[in-house]
Amino acid sequence: MQRKNFSSGAKWEDIVGYSRAVLIGNHLEISGTVATDEQGVVGQGDVYKQTKFILEKIDKVLKQAGFSMNDVVRTRMFVTDITKWEAVGKAHGEFFQQIKPATSMVEVSALIDPEYLIEIEVTAIKS
Repeated sequence: MQRKNFSSGAKWEDIVGYSRAVLIGNHLEISGTVATDEQGVVGQGDVYKQTKFILEKIDKVLKQAGFSMNDVVRTRMFVTDITKWEAVGKAHGEFFQQIKPATSMVEVSALIDPEYLIEIEVTAIKS
């Protein structure tokens, strides 16, 4: 099977040695995604806003690779404060209420920038 890497253009990809997403056959893996854009952190201090922004960002990568949210079979959410699970769950549900992928929400001690409250990874498979 052929492999296709998708880049975000971030300098960290070459430094760390990773791709924004990797497509092999009908299987797409999207790297951990945080709420950041060209201006910096989006939704500072608001995990709901960060979660929504991240899922919108992931949706763009899915479309770029020829997938949609309906193809998502797994999400992994890494949060810095598990007591905020309801806000994260609300945003996640707005995208996946009908799709219902397998998911995990795990509290971590920190993300790469203290302003990031959540990081999300996604697996998508086309049937």
